[in-house]
Amino acid sequence: MATIILGIETSCDDTAAAVIVDGKLRANVVSQQLEHENYGGVIPELASRAHVERITAVVETSLSEANIDKKDLTAVAYTQGPGLIGSLLVGNAFAKSLSLALNIPLIAVHHMQAHLLVHFINDNFPTPNFPFLGLTVSGGHTQLVYVNNAYSFDVLGETLDDAAGEAFDKTGKMLGLPYPSGPIIDKYAKLGTAKFTFARPSVPNLNFSFSGLKTSVLYFLRSAQEKDSDFIKKNLYDLCASIQAAIVTVLVEKVKTAVKQTGLKQVVLGGGVSANSGLRIALEDFDMELFLPPLPYTTDNAAMIAMAGYLKFKKGSFANLTSEPKARTSI
Repeated sequence: MATIILGIETSCDDTAAAVIVDGKLRANVVSQQLEHENYGGVIPELASRAHVERITAVVETSLSEANIDKKDLTAVAYTQGPGLIGSLLVGNAFAKSLSLALNIPLIAVHHMQAHLLVHFINDNFPTPNFPFLGLTVSGGHTQLVYVNNAYSFDVLGETLDDAAGEAFDKTGKMLGLPYPSGPIIDKYAKLGTAKFTFARPSVPNLNFSFSGLKTSVLYFLRSAQEKDSDFIKKNLYDLCASIQAAIVTVLVEKVKTAVKQTGLKQVVLGGGVSANSGLRIALEDFDMELFLPPLPYTTDNAAMIAMAGYLKFKKGSFANLTSEPKARTSI
């Protein structure tokens, strides 16, 4: 009998549902909340309300595209955390209700673990072998992780302040770019030259820090605009290239150090910033086996939740109806 997992993702501002059948992706539906662009960032209350309005339709669409009747589901997996607590509550309540109504197992999934386990979907992309070094980079997280197996993760280093994605978005705002700024900076960086030097904070061990970089960009722009009010407009592409180079250099140097310390030769990327072309190119230059997620799997999606749920189901790792969402939780 086939193992059919429904995955539900509502950690932030995207409502998503996916269906995995015996490790193969049958459907992956994402409803993006584009309205947050008007506010320069995600408004938690608006995100929660939008999830409530959309989750039923998104789940039904995923089941329809997969040609699966909900009565045939083996289990339902959902994002337990980390994320916005209101958004997590919506997915938590929906998954519990479905589990109870269908009398099927409930599987709680860690969002950042799922970003790395998405590589195990049975498709045409290469799959890493355990153990491997994971780099998760997103708007809320930057972590280096020793992945022992699908159920055991050890954090080697993480951001002490802002995440890499947050650094992209906040420096982008300084440049007058719309939210989210990361993809725009990546696009403009290809047209410019990294001729400006910004701070690249050095912190102990394998941890990260990007707050000093933001401050460096802020003071640089203030000084430059005092001399030329059109400085940003005239140098936008070069500024984007310089900011991206600074962020990417910090990430790559830490990965390089982690590879030396652990002896691991396989590096697996996950998270929204893993779509950044500068980061991908820079990491490909090192002597290691690199696993890059397909672009649809870089941003928040339910395929990764369903895949992580599938792996946990095979191990018999289930949640219960008293399991609560966690806005902050260690990997």
